Amino acid sequence: MSAIISLSSWPRAILHIDGDCFFASCEVAKNPALKGKPVVTGLERGIVSSLTYEAKALGIKRAMSLVEVKKLVPSVILVPSDYETYSLYSVRMYNIVRRYTSIVEEYSIDECFAELTGLRGPMHMSYEEMAVKIKHDLDTELGITFSLGLAPTKVLAKIASKWAKPSGLTVISGRDIEYYIKDLPVSKVWGIGPQTTAYMNTLGIRTTGQFMTKDKDWVVANFSKPHQEIWQELRGQSVYDLVTTPHNAYQSISKTKTFTPPSCDREFVFSQLSKNIENAFIKVRRHQLATKKIFIFIKTQDFRYRGIELKLSQHTDMPLELIPLVRIAYQQIFVADKLYRATGVVLIDLTENKNNQLDLFTSVIHVEKMSRVFQSFDELADKYGKHVLFIGSSFKAITGRQYQGERGVATERKNNILKGETKRRRIGLPMLGSVV
Repeated sequence: MSAIISLSSWPRAILHIDGDCFFASCEVAKNPALKGKPVVTGLERGIVSSLTYEAKALGIKRAMSLVEVKKLVPSVILVPSDYETYSLYSVRMYNIVRRYTSIVEEYSIDECFAELTGLRGPMHMSYEEMAVKIKHDLDTELGITFSLGLAPTKVLAKIASKWAKPSGLTVISGRDIEYYIKDLPVSKVWGIGPQTTAYMNTLGIRTTGQFMTKDKDWVVANFSKPHQEIWQELRGQSVYDLVTTPHNAYQSISKTKTFTPPSCDREFVFSQLSKNIENAFIKVRRHQLATKKIFIFIKTQDFRYRGIELKLSQHTDMPLELIPLVRIAYQQIFVADKLYRATGVVLIDLTENKNNQLDLFTSVIHVEKMSRVFQSFDELADKYGKHVLFIGSSFKAITGRQYQGERGVATERKNNILKGETKRRRIGLPMLGSVV
C-alpha cells in the first residue's frame, strides 16, 4: 500500500468555480421577484432543464416532464430557457475570474477552472484569500451564488467545489486530502462513471480512500491510463493542465432541434432538417473545417429514430449542393403516416479545410463562386445575426415558430428588444428586470 501523499505546501493551486443551479439562478438574478420561489426552466422543451433549490426541496427533479411538475407543485413558476442571457452571464463569470489570473479554462457555460499557482506574492494574499475574493465578486456582481473548490489538482478541486453546495468554498490542501476523500464514494469522483464504478466494486474498491492508497503497480495492472491519471490527481500529483485555448479540434459536429407540435408534413420536417444542416455548416466554417461524411436522422413522436449516412466524394464546408443529395436520402427514411418531433444531422470525418484538391469533374470556378457566396453569408451573419440569409429549403423552419402553444412562449430577452437591436442582431447585455 502506498502512503497517502501529504503536502506541506501548495505545489499547485487550482480553483474550480461552479454556478449553483445556473440557468434558474440567472432567471432569479434578472428578476428578483422570483427570489425564494420554486422556479423551473425548460418550458420550451416540456421538461425540467434547471431548477432552484426551492423547487428541489418540493421534490422536483431535472428531466421531469412539466406535466408531472405541475401536478406535484401547482405553484411552480415555469419559464422558457433564455440561453442568450445565460451565455452573457457566463462570459461575465469568466471575466471576473480573469481579474485575478489569466489562466482560466472555460470548462462549460456554468463552470471554469483557474490557475492561482505563484500568485500569492504578486496579489499580496494567500490562495484562500484569493478564492474568497473571487467568490465575493461573483456572488455580488452577478447576483448568483457560486460554489468554489481550491486544491492542488483539478480532480480534487472538482471534489471540493461540490463539498458544500450551494454557495460554499472548500479548501483541500495537500495535507488535508485524506480527510476529504477517505470515505467519498468513487462514483462521486470526476471521470469515474457507472461502468468504472461497477468494475472498482468487483475489485473491492468502493471509496476514494481505498483507491488512492493502492500502490502504483496495482493501479497500472488493473486500470487504463485515464484512471491511472485520476489516481495520481487524487493523491495530490497534478497531471491535468488547464486548457485555455479555444476548442476547435472537433471529431464531429452535430445539430438537432425539437419542434412542436409534432408534424407529418413532409416539407416542413425536411425544412427543419435543412435548418440543422445550415447551422452545422456555419460551425464547420467558423472553425475552418470541412466534412466528407454526414448522418441525418428524424425522430418520431414516440421517440423512435430513422437515419441514413451519406458519403461525399470530397470534403466540403458548404451545404447548398449537399441538400439535393440529402433530399433523396430523406425520402428513404420519411414515413408519411408518422408524426415527427425532431430532426438532426451529424457531420463526421472532419478535417482542416485546406482547399482540398478537386476531382476532374468539379468546376473550379463554380466552387470558388459558392465559396464567396457563403463567405458573404457568414459576414452578414456576423453583422446582422444568424440566418439573415438562408437557403430556400430552410424557409419554413426559419420563418415559422419552432414551438407553438405554451412551449412557444418567448423569453423576456426576445420580447424586449433594446434600442438599436433587431431579433437577429443583439447587444451583449441581458434583460435585467428591475436590477439597475
